[in-house]
Amino acid sequence: MSESFMVEVWGEPAGFVQKEGDAFRFHAITRPFFVLEDKPFNTLGHARLAAARLRPLHHPVAPTPAPSICI
Repeated sequence: MSESFMVEVWGEPAGFVQKEGDAFRFHAITRPFFVLEDKPFNTLGHARLAAARLRPLHHPVAPTPAPSICI
């Protein structure tokens, strides 16, 4: 059975990586990480770095607005 590792970028889930032989294959779970779907990487760190480059720190995810309450 292959090992799986969760990949987070700035505290947000990006996908998971499965070890397949000598490679680590990326499986995205949200945007903008779908461009990495099924791509092989030499190391887990390389997969994480590729995901981090898609969402730099200076472009954080916009918070979800709170629902308005009408009284």
